[in-house]
Amino acid sequence: MRLAAVLPAALAFAAAPPPAAAFARPLTPALGLGQARRGLPSATALRGGSSVDTGGATAVVVPTAPIEGMRPGTSGLRKKVEVWMGEGYKENFVQSLVDAAREANGGKGLEAVVVAGDGRYHNAEAIQSIARLLAANGVKDIWVPQGGIMSTPAVSAAIRRRTPDGDGDDGEGIAQGGIVLTASHNPGGPGEDFGIKYNEELGQPAGEEFTEALYQKTLEIAEYKTLENVEDVDLDAPVGTTYRLTPTATVTIVDPFRNYLDALRACFDFDALKKFCARDDFSVVFDGMHGAGGPFARRVLVEELGLPESCLMRCDPRPDFGGGHPDPNLTYASALVKKMGLLPDGSADPTADASKLPTLGAANDGDGDRNLIAGAGCFVTPSDSLAVIADNWESIPQFAARGGLNGVARSMPSSAALDVVAEARGIPCFVTPTGWKFFGNLMSSKESFDGKDYTPFLCGEESFGTGSDHVREKDGLWAVLAWMSILSGANEGRGEGEALVGVKDIITKHWAKYGRHFYCRYDYEGVDSDAANEVMDTIRNEFVNGDGSSFDANEAGIKLVDAVEFSYTDPVDGSQTSKQGLILNFQLPSGDPARVVFRLSGTGSAGATIRMYLEQFEKDASKHDMSAPAALKDLAEEALRLVKMEKTTGRDAPTVIT
Repeated sequence: MRLAAVLPAALAFAAAPPPAAAFARPLTPALGLGQARRGLPSATALRGGSSVDTGGATAVVVPTAPIEGMRPGTSGLRKKVEVWMGEGYKENFVQSLVDAAREANGGKGLEAVVVAGDGRYHNAEAIQSIARLLAANGVKDIWVPQGGIMSTPAVSAAIRRRTPDGDGDDGEGIAQGGIVLTASHNPGGPGEDFGIKYNEELGQPAGEEFTEALYQKTLEIAEYKTLENVEDVDLDAPVGTTYRLTPTATVTIVDPFRNYLDALRACFDFDALKKFCARDDFSVVFDGMHGAGGPFARRVLVEELGLPESCLMRCDPRPDFGGGHPDPNLTYASALVKKMGLLPDGSADPTADASKLPTLGAANDGDGDRNLIAGAGCFVTPSDSLAVIADNWESIPQFAARGGLNGVARSMPSSAALDVVAEARGIPCFVTPTGWKFFGNLMSSKESFDGKDYTPFLCGEESFGTGSDHVREKDGLWAVLAWMSILSGANEGRGEGEALVGVKDIITKHWAKYGRHFYCRYDYEGVDSDAANEVMDTIRNEFVNGDGSSFDANEAGIKLVDAVEFSYTDPVDGSQTSKQGLILNFQLPSGDPARVVFRLSGTGSAGATIRMYLEQFEKDASKHDMSAPAALKDLAEEALRLVKMEKTTGRDAPTVIT
């Protein structure tokens, strides 16, 4: 047990503590939505707007030492939850985060911070610890959503919009940042994953400069600050309840939906969507995967747009996501896939009764920022979804009101379907490394750097992420509303007796116009780290640094033409990012291009995940109805042979194909 040194009174508090009588009402320990209370003391009844003092709180300095392995990945730090529950682990990381933020702010500490999570196991306990640490570090306003649960895009909206009275337009928010407790699409529960990420003052994920500074702080840390003799706040208390942890620091229970709803209303015509949703021939099914996005889907789709409660699947957040894997892909959203008349590979199930299938199917991941889109008998790849939204910007009020898109971007492993649309429609298009933070500079080019204004802006990544500049995160529910708006626009003027234009009609028309980019991803999860690195070294040494011209076409007529390692120079701030993926470029017998991308994913907490992305272009409309795995089979086999995947890893098949 570490010894705690009590801070001098002048350092601990800006003013002397109030008299003991002011602390007569104890705080109510609680664990928030969907989490068992585990025999804690009975709750104290509170009313919205009430204020409760903690009484006897003591700010202390706890000696500590650096803990290895705290370098954040593309979206924060993720580890097994038991690691985070270890003595001082999350305190070390969050203290380092606070110190890095103070340093980045010219020595001025944080004053207002949002703290929220996706509801996974250890969410509520972590919120309590972090609130105490922030208060001891002088943060004045700590905003926690009722229940402790908030989707990641909703956190971004709160940072950008929330003012002291709760309301605010985009850009008026006073929070300097948000601490988001999530491991995104990774499983939750005992033995599973937990994570912490930081969003900066524009609501965007912390950039590499900040995360590197944070990491350096974790290597130097010698102490952290926290509070003793303070009970937990009641995360389920009415909105508006405040808890005074110190004379200068309060936790306020805030409405998780308020600012996010304002952001969505600024993007879409809710009245028009509600009218469209009332059609007898239109139906939706939404799978929340027991993650943070579920309550937001209910709030928007049911309460705002009038869809029936029966359109929702698994929309109650659970600490272990119901024992499932909250990743909205063909494998882990299998129940939704089946409801949409699809086979596990995404192709149409010939035995499904098309007349009984929903018009639109969608799913969120654990923290509500990713999305899966499907129509009746039609799976839409993330890359195609992004391209279709870009080509149909006129149907989305957010874009139409400003005359169209000023910029679009995709992550490098995503298919080039977006590029083709952007070129045809004269929209600047950027290709970035994987990681939403790389889109942040483009969205905020004018706001942060007084550079070119690329808003309205649309962006997306291969791992089921889509978003725009309404927040600075990918946003699963935004993508669903975008598709609903496109469907509404496509059916404008069509009466109840006329056949509804569906998702498959829109996708088929898009391919006929631009050609189809067949695309899928193979994930090899939990691979031994040394073996995974050996695969990457083989590609780098034999192909990137080798002579690609020496390879002949295989029996299927597929020829490797060159190999490159992707690097990126940010067009806004000039920063450079290297080693972002290895690309094998091929030529098909038809002369059309194809490529295979290999990346090691940093989003897991154990072992390594090798991701292999396959893409080939097909202009022949007669071949557009093939399933992607079937169309890409020959390309996949050739790539796996060249990189010696089975020999090196012992894996004869991927964990997931999506």
